[in-house]
Amino acid sequence: MPISREDRDFVQTLERGLAVLHAFDADHETLTLREAADAAGISRPAARRLLLTLEALGYLSNEGSSYRLTTQVLTFADGYLGSRAIHEIAQRHLVSFSADVDESASMSMLDGTEIVLVVRAPVNRMRAYVLGLGERMPAYATAQGRVLLAHLSDSALDRFFREVRLNPSAGRTLTDETQLRAALPGIAKQGWALLDQEYESNMRAIAAPVRDYDGAVVASIGCMCHAGHVSLGELTDAVLPRLLLAAADIEAELGARGGSPRESS
Repeated sequence: MPISREDRDFVQTLERGLAVLHAFDADHETLTLREAADAAGISRPAARRLLLTLEALGYLSNEGSSYRLTTQVLTFADGYLGSRAIHEIAQRHLVSFSADVDESASMSMLDGTEIVLVVRAPVNRMRAYVLGLGERMPAYATAQGRVLLAHLSDSALDRFFREVRLNPSAGRTLTDETQLRAALPGIAKQGWALLDQEYESNMRAIAAPVRDYDGAVVASIGCMCHAGHVSLGELTDAVLPRLLLAAADIEAELGARGGSPRESS
């Protein structure tokens, strides 16, 4: 039976620490000491101790007079995501999508300047190019990464370009910041991204966003195909509609309230 706040076993310090973490959101990406204290409803000395502790543990980074969440907070979601939620849902739909288009599919999430492959649905035949779970790739050079970058806030995107090194992965890799920034609004508007041999020579990729119950883009799904096996026209005409359907089906199970890929395409 759950205990009450008045119970002697209730740890108020933990409650206050979690309140500080919850104070960070899309509208408050950075917080000063005063802002964190006010948002959590605690004194400034208490907030200071908690902020310093969370920074020491790696959950916050200090930016002069303010603090920002780090990607380490994502570890809190590992148990939940591993047991159900987006990973399990996406796996089922990506397996169906992969079987329909006869190409390996995957889902990725943004971590810093890279994407991390978190779900994988391979086809039942040999491929010269196979991505493994946990594999990291530069976000700017991949279709799934471009989709995620296209939905970042202005401040988050600015931070991305401050931190990233735009090195070519292949001969066609777009590494000009101005051109990359210019391409992102179009991706966000149309609801998908298509890259031709930018991450790997002879490989084409297409990707679409996946939104959570609040309508925020939390992941991207897509597939990489050999340029000699699938043309650009086939990707947009045959693969894309099925990909957008898979993204919409995943979102439906997540209870997404935002526009689906089919609505924004």
